[in-house]
Amino acid sequence: MSFLIYLDVCCFNRPFDDQRQERIRLEAEAVLLILERCQNGVWTLIGSEAVEAEIGQIRDPDRLAQVQTFAGAAAQRVIVDGSVERRVEEWIRQGFGAFDAFHLACAEAGNVTVLLTTDDRFLRRAIRMGDMLQVRVANPLQWLLEVTSDERE
Repeated sequence: MSFLIYLDVCCFNRPFDDQRQERIRLEAEAVLLILERCQNGVWTLIGSEAVEAEIGQIRDPDRLAQVQTFAGAAAQRVIVDGSVERRVEEWIRQGFGAFDAFHLACAEAGNVTVLLTTDDRFLRRAIRMGDMLQVRVANPLQWLLEVTSDERE
């Protein structure tokens, strides 16, 4: 099955976080497997101006270069236009932070299958919003386990 996948910036950063924590190590591995499938053309990575803007805030030059390389694998890029900006404003009114709102709006505009995040607060808020969302938001490890178990059945 082909998926359109949007990774928020915390996913792109996960492989460079402290790998001594088991959860972080497993999420990092999931992100790398997802990126590998995207690079191999099995799935499609969708990028956005929001991803690029948030990545631009990374201060460590080595991490910045690596994260830009990962994000550069995107096959398509969502441009922030008036309709995306209006949706961002709606999400901010619903309590999402600015970048989370931008990622949600861009993911919706890109008609993605799933927006993946390792940010628990973002994920909890998205789950609470439920039917208001036009895109599924999930943790990359949990999502990968779900879709790969579906492939085996």
